Amino acid sequence: MISSYEIIPKKGLGDLEFGMDMEKVVTSLGEPDEIDNFENEEEMNAVLLHYWKKGVSIFFEGQTRQVVAGIETSFSDATLFGEKVIGLPEKDIINLMKENGFPDFDREMEDGEIRLSFEEEMVDFYIKDGKVAFVNWDVIVDGEGNLS
Repeated sequence: MISSYEIIPKKGLGDLEFGMDMEKVVTSLGEPDEIDNFENEEEMNAVLLHYWKKGVSIFFEGQTRQVVAGIETSFSDATLFGEKVIGLPEKDIINLMKENGFPDFDREMEDGEIRLSFEEEMVDFYIKDGKVAFVNWDVIVDGEGNLS
């Protein structure tokens, strides 16, 4: 199902698209290596499926229907705007985003690593030892599993 590791903000990863239901993802990718279940204040059911061998974790949200709401990857061949991003130096990822029309970001230290957040695109880059270690991007999902 993951035909490519092209990160597409607000859309997905290759053929893995935001809004897909969990059953379709599991049917395509197989059983996950690990599952985390979360409950939050908004009574949203949230599940995180980890596919460690595929280098991707998929976050599902929704009360009545759980759908893909977030994706995280550390896969070395993951691309964004045609460039491999895992392992890129911090300054290069900032330049890549600026060159593609996204100059505004927040930079925060979080648990010993740097997080660069590009809110407009809903993309976060996590920097370890000066280089991108993984990327997380998402969309907003309501209780019925509809994308906002």
